[in-house]
Amino acid sequence: MGHLRELRTRLVRAVLAIVVGTVIAWIFYEPILDFLTQPYNDVRPILRDEGIDTDIVVTGIGGAFQFQLKISLVVGLLISSPVWLWQIWGFVLPALHRHEKRWALLLTATGAPLFVGGAALAYIVLPKAMEVLIGFVPDGFGSLVTGAEYFDFIIRMMLVFGVAAEIPLIVVVLNRIGAVSAAQLARARPWTVIGIFIFAAIATPTTDPLTMLFLAAPMVVLYLISEIIAKLTDRSRGRAAAAQALGDDEASSLDD
Repeated sequence: MGHLRELRTRLVRAVLAIVVGTVIAWIFYEPILDFLTQPYNDVRPILRDEGIDTDIVVTGIGGAFQFQLKISLVVGLLISSPVWLWQIWGFVLPALHRHEKRWALLLTATGAPLFVGGAALAYIVLPKAMEVLIGFVPDGFGSLVTGAEYFDFIIRMMLVFGVAAEIPLIVVVLNRIGAVSAAQLARARPWTVIGIFIFAAIATPTTDPLTMLFLAAPMVVLYLISEIIAKLTDRSRGRAAAAQALGDDEASSLDD
């Protein structure tokens, strides 16, 4: 019952944090919307020079309200993420051993910047991606993009790039638990690189090779970095095992 009461308290705190974050995002809706639509506004002059008129529209009587509420809720989740994530960790950490706590905190501290970095890269790539996709509009046609479609496109791009940035973290964790070795990673490198490019081609919603390259190239670099980390880890583990074996031999000799 004590655990259930603690869980209820932490859930209430997390929900209140999300509500407060959503209210803050609602208040600052205009600058947030300007930030989100900046990539689209950057590409509009380029498309206009190509003879394509494009606009973002909101459909339906309650479409504008639903659009603002959706953006406020998602941004509110991001703003309040330190609070509700800490509530989750606060409930889980007491059940972990000391070394498990250390690794959990280390993974969190490493994974969050990697995800944010991947999402930031997606924001930089967005204008090129939209230029390619909207560029398929035939001559004599215009392009109307609904606010909901535009927001979903941005969220999908940021999620794909953010998750892809977690590759080195996953590889390092697998190496630390002994699931894969640096030698295995080196042997699998060619197939891994091919798999990365296939994933980038499928995950990116554009058809141009440049956007795919923007996603695949950092993933390959991060994989190579994780391979180096795995190699260093294996060497350290080997030295520790050798020292342990030498100590055991000396202890056996003394016993004899």
